[in-house]
Parts: sequence; C-alpha cells; structure tokens
Amino acid sequence: MKDTRSGFGAGLLEAAEKNENIFALTADVTGSVKMGDFKAAHPERFIQCGIAEANMIGISAGLALSGKIPFASAFAGFISGRVYDQIRMTVAYSNLNVKIGASHSGITVGEDGATHQMMEDLGLMKMLPNMVVINPCDYNQTKMATIAAAEYNGPVYIRFGRPAVPNFTEENKPFVIGKAEVMQEGTDVTIFATGHLVFPALQAADMLREQGINAEVVNIATIKPLDEETVLNSVRKTGCAVTAEEHFLNGGMGDSVCQCLSRNLPAPVEMIGVNDHFGESGTPDELMAHFGLDKEHIMDACKKVISRK
Repeated sequence: MKDTRSGFGAGLLEAAEKNENIFALTADVTGSVKMGDFKAAHPERFIQCGIAEANMIGISAGLALSGKIPFASAFAGFISGRVYDQIRMTVAYSNLNVKIGASHSGITVGEDGATHQMMEDLGLMKMLPNMVVINPCDYNQTKMATIAAAEYNGPVYIRFGRPAVPNFTEENKPFVIGKAEVMQEGTDVTIFATGHLVFPALQAADMLREQGINAEVVNIATIKPLDEETVLNSVRKTGCAVTAEEHFLNGGMGDSVCQCLSRNLPAPVEMIGVNDHFGESGTPDELMAHFGLDKEHIMDACKKVISRK
C-alpha cells in the first residue's frame, strides 16, 4: 500500500537527476505533494511560491519560456480550479512545457470535506487544447507517468491522491502517454477504469468470474488523448461497457469513452462516478462506498449493462 503522491515525488526526483532543466514549484505544501526529497537534493531548482497558486503558474510559464521544465504542484482544488484562467491563457493557449501535479484529488481526500474534494478537474483540464491529462492508478504508475511527463514537450496535468492504495502494477514499466492498458482480458463486459478505481475494477472482475461472468478490465491512465483504438477493440469484443472513476460523471473519463463509442460503435454503457453532488466529510473508504465508487457497485453495474445488450 502506497500513496500515489509519493509516486509523483519519486518520479520527479528521478527525472531531475537526469535532466538539470527540471524545476519544482509548490504553494506552501512541499510535504503534502512529496517534493521534500527534490528540495533537499536540488535546492537551487526548488521554488517555494507560498499560498499564491496563480503566481506559481506565471513563474512556471516564465521558466518554460526560458527552456526549463517546471513541475508546479499543489492540491487539486487549488492547482486546477483556483488558477484555471492562468492555466488556460498562460500555459495551454501558449502551449508551454509546463507540468501540473494535482495532489489530494477526488473524494479520497476524506475528512477535509467538499471544499477540498476536487471532482471536476479532469473535465476542466481535458477541455483545454494542447493539454495532456493523466490519472495513474498506483504508486508505480504515477512514478513512471511523472518521468514520461518530464520527457514530453507540452502541457501535462497529472492527477494523484493522498491515501495509501494497493500498489499492483509492474515496477519501472515505461509509461506511454496516450496508451490504455488491458489489465485483464474478458468477453462479456468491459470495465474502463482510471486512477483509484482500477484496483476495485479488478476486484469486481474477480467477483464476477466466480458468477460465470468474464469481464475485461482496461486501465485508462491517459484521459486525454484517449486511446480510442483500445476502447473500440475491447467493446467490439464484449458488446457493452462500464466506466469507473473518482470524478464527476459530467466531464470525466466515462464522458470521453461514451463520446468515442457514440461516434464509432454505439453500445450500452453504465457509468460509475459522482453524479452532480459535492463531496462530504468522512474516511476515504466510507465516502467511496457512500458515493458508489467501490467493487460492489462496479459489479452491479456490469450485471446491469450486460442485461441491456
């Protein structure tokens, strides 16, 4: 069990050891976004911006224009919503090589409550031209996605979280931006999952197998650009799909999958996510169950969508 934000910190440090142009910036949350090791190793490339996220994005843009590779990181609610105008106009519109690390995302911020539970960030970011949007599923994948982002030329938004979650993907497996991964093959239904919902999707698939239902599980780690080829190939085989994400249904990964299918291969879809409701205070596990973001709800959605084929 490891938190994905620590994967970001480890990936950032490893990338910085290989590339002296990488800078790290944060807004008074160094420990929370796991930039402490970077600061200790490369203090001359670490910038503490204070509680001034808009200024941090402006500084990042200036660094990018100077040939540097800035990684600006803070809580998802502040690094996406609070500074959306700066990201839109200064980073995305200008297509600058700025990387945005969004920690404490989704409902699993837990007891911090609705004000900190950012569940619209993927939608905000994927609507911006030039922006790549990544939502890795565990520590290992977050580390490798961060390294891949450092090597990519252009704006990247990486989403990660606070709680410790299962670490189940292959260690040091290269992350390919824009490529989904079939975690488990199946023939009856496809489960497209992202972020913290990938492991519950695999658990749901195991439960369904015991009931004679063969589910395919696809990890959509890159929300944008969406791997439409993998989406379509999977649904051609299974005939129906469930999407699962720790995000609002409006504007999330499932929205993108449904757009892809409606244009190319209409098929029944059930969606797991938060339906037009702000978060609440509670433990991550309590909230995931309360909002239907767990293996049991994924399993039920699979049965429902199969009945619609």
